[in-house]
Amino acid sequence: MKLSHALLAALLVAHCAGASAQWQWLDKDGRKVFSDRGPGGDIPEKNILKRPGGTVAKPNTPVAPVADAPNTPSAPVPALAASKPGGDKTLEAKKKQAEEAEAAKRKAEEERVAKAKAENCARARQAKATFETGARISRTTASGEREVLDDAARAAETQRIQGIIDSDCK
Repeated sequence: MKLSHALLAALLVAHCAGASAQWQWLDKDGRKVFSDRGPGGDIPEKNILKRPGGTVAKPNTPVAPVADAPNTPSAPVPALAASKPGGDKTLEAKKKQAEEAEAAKRKAEEERVAKAKAENCARARQAKATFETGARISRTTASGEREVLDDAARAAETQRIQGIIDSDCK
């Protein structure tokens, strides 16, 4: 029975060892952050306190505390060792690839919006030309009945169409 307890305890310790593969750093407000992913590029190297694999910052290297930060320890916080892991190049490549993908996505969205505006512009100009002919124009109401536009309705619709032209035909 004691052997099974010892085996269970050993498995539990081995399982918990993976939890030590965490990052620890100080955020811009001076609070400690724990994560299984590394900090973003906006966190200076000196604010990273612990890396996965047990790499801890050099002791006795003070870091200037952040003013008016809640939960800031009164003792100096140790800075990180100057060495960088070898995966920085792949991380930078992935970051650059993600930025390029985001830029391509933004460009595609801008092109889609520009195409929609051009189509709206063409339709509005065609509608305005139709209204300017002076021909009788009718529309269908919500109940399905057909109504002929009077002069006030024509003027209102022409003004609405001109607003569309002003906003989309630049």
